[in-house]
Amino acid sequence: MLSLSTTTLSHPTPPSPSHDHRRPYFLQTFKLRASYSDNSSSNRRVVTRERGKNDKLITALEKHGIDSLELPLIQHTQLPDLEKLVSLLSETSFDWIIITSPEAALVFLQAWKAAGTPSVKVAVVGTGTASIFDEASSSKHLINVAFTPSKATGKVLALELPKHGNEKYTVLYPASAKASNDIEEGLSNRGFIVTRLNTYTTEPVQKVDQMILQQALSASVVAVASPSAIRAWVNLLPEPDNWNGSIACIGETTASAARKLGLRNIYYPSNPSLQGWVDSILDALLAPNQILKA
Repeated sequence: MLSLSTTTLSHPTPPSPSHDHRRPYFLQTFKLRASYSDNSSSNRRVVTRERGKNDKLITALEKHGIDSLELPLIQHTQLPDLEKLVSLLSETSFDWIIITSPEAALVFLQAWKAAGTPSVKVAVVGTGTASIFDEASSSKHLINVAFTPSKATGKVLALELPKHGNEKYTVLYPASAKASNDIEEGLSNRGFIVTRLNTYTTEPVQKVDQMILQQALSASVVAVASPSAIRAWVNLLPEPDNWNGSIACIGETTASAARKLGLRNIYYPSNPSLQGWVDSILDALLAPNQILKA
């Protein structure tokens, strides 16, 4: 059972049919007090990152009484450029190192430790990525997270990364092989000298547990953290055009990928973070209830 305690009720405008919005209107008029006694699959939230990387999200959702079903959709594979990253960190100093996702941050930290933990200045795309470095607390004095853009996208980071005059700033950009070219193109156009290394890639999980998948197909909300996960989910849908569930994305880039694939009922936070992701899941969860009440 889901219970809601009301604050001052206004007369909000109903959302558009696509429900593609960052903060649904109902959270402005209702305060969530979520508790679930129905453990059917339709009341579950599906989390899709690699097994072992969903724990924080699952724990955060449990605090709201929300049950989760873990269905890993993607797996990460290291690429030869990871060894090049170790060498460059050992031998070369860069003005900036660009990190654009939590997974890229984890891979970078692995290489950084292998390189002897040199002092580096890092720019991250958002607070979710920055939190990975916060957790490496013993390394804070060596890793200076010095910049986060006003909006958590690669294009905005490339536009806003600090640069003074016509000086030649060097940038190291270790990334997924599937990441777009927005960052290196944007920075190069501004006069930065960019070295991109594809240190890892993402691939769909080769074998999905069919019993768990059947439960996931009837769940109300699927939480995804990357465009790769979105593509993997759509490929598993028997009839993608007829799927009526909601997608809760970690950020705008993932939401954009979901939109391009024709999905509806897309929710995402303005600034990617664990709490923002949880809020988006709650938004997606409550939308049908609130629309009925309105």
